[in-house]
Amino acid sequence: MAEAVVRVDGRALTCAEVALVADGQARVELDYEAVSRAEQSWQLAGDLATRRHVYGRTTGVGANRDEAVPAEAAGDYGLRLLRSHAGGGGSPLPAPHVRAMLLIRLNQLATGRSGAHPRLPTALAQALADGALPLVHRFGAIGTGDLTALAETGLALAGERPWAVGHLPAIPIDTGDALAFMSSNAATLAESALVCVGLDRLLRASHCVAALSYVALDGSPEAYATPVHEARPHPGQVECAAEIRRLLGMHGVTKPGSRLQDPYGLRAFPQVQGPALDTRRYLEQVLEIEINASAENPMVSVADGNVFHHAHFHTAYLALALDQVRSALHSVAELSAARLGDLVEPAFTGLSPFLAAGPPGSSGVMILEYVAHDMLTQLRQAALPVSLGTAVVSRGMEDHASFSTQAARQTAAAADAYQQVLACELVAAVRALRMRHAEMLDIPARTAFDQACAVLDADLSDRSLTADVQAAADLLPSLADL
Repeated sequence: MAEAVVRVDGRALTCAEVALVADGQARVELDYEAVSRAEQSWQLAGDLATRRHVYGRTTGVGANRDEAVPAEAAGDYGLRLLRSHAGGGGSPLPAPHVRAMLLIRLNQLATGRSGAHPRLPTALAQALADGALPLVHRFGAIGTGDLTALAETGLALAGERPWAVGHLPAIPIDTGDALAFMSSNAATLAESALVCVGLDRLLRASHCVAALSYVALDGSPEAYATPVHEARPHPGQVECAAEIRRLLGMHGVTKPGSRLQDPYGLRAFPQVQGPALDTRRYLEQVLEIEINASAENPMVSVADGNVFHHAHFHTAYLALALDQVRSALHSVAELSAARLGDLVEPAFTGLSPFLAAGPPGSSGVMILEYVAHDMLTQLRQAALPVSLGTAVVSRGMEDHASFSTQAARQTAAAADAYQQVLACELVAAVRALRMRHAEMLDIPARTAFDQACAVLDADLSDRSLTADVQAAADLLPSLADL
């Protein structure tokens, strides 16, 4: 199979492509015209800086914006600016996160509005080609620019800081290069893009898990009927109901279910899953604007022959989109836990309490509810909106923050917690179907059941379920493709 190629031109990078590069499944090619645009932008920025003050080139930054950089100190100003901002803390970012960050920053520089020397995007492209990764620390941003992460990267390119993997020959950093390179939220966008792609797979897999629970609980088809969802056609809700119909081979509602009305875990699944699908899709739209945007402050416009000072570094759109996703994810996780509760209840399954198969008093899958609710509590805490906070820094000059960086971290944590909740439901649903000796025709849900049976232990006696939950969690990405 031919190697995937992601062509970087500053215009069309997608979240899916970011994930491919982050996972080492695609190589990067920098568009030649992008280098030309960077060259023109760099020349214009240098020319304008000889005739007027340009923030971060001829002046200090933050509250030092009115402090002119004296000519005798201008030679190493770029390096000094990078050194002073390379104060990240915490653990190093994992390799996929760093690769995604390098790609996004390269793509933004390819738009040709930063004024940075073209050797910077060229060096980033070379780092991605060679597999060289700078040592970048996790903490130090509040959603108004990933200054510490990009300063550390800039100093690695300059030969002053270590590389975590491999290395590149050092390149010069000019006076105007430092802020032009740092002025981005590439690290935050990278984490957000990766979790956005991961959530897409997780939410698609959740349809399979819910479908298996539906069969195990003998659910009613009425709640998924096409006329029902045509009457209130929210896009995600309609999509979810159609997907459940597809997985279960429903072709119209031909008979009522075993109950007049199912519990909410089954009956309200489209209405709760729908917002999660819609908010994730909106997050992707926000991200694909951001990763193809010119975020640098100031922005150099070759077309206008001018430089503009602005606030594109502020990522309120991203922070709010991430907050919405986590809130919606918490709701679908609650429904998963509710279905798990139904699966251990004889009144809904006709099976033994907790799906136990041993002597009276056996616990079966009782512990799965504890695990799921532990994770649900973690998810609930992660769902708290970070956009309600703010910060005043730089002597009052920077008096608002989006905290999109923290929102990205919390969304990654929420996704991990939801994966565990869903895995617990999957283990219980498969066990119930095994105990019922359920017969499913040749439908996609049957394939999901067969795949789950292949990795989940058929032993129904009281035993540790740790390995089962892990196997179920590992299987979820595969279920997304059914």
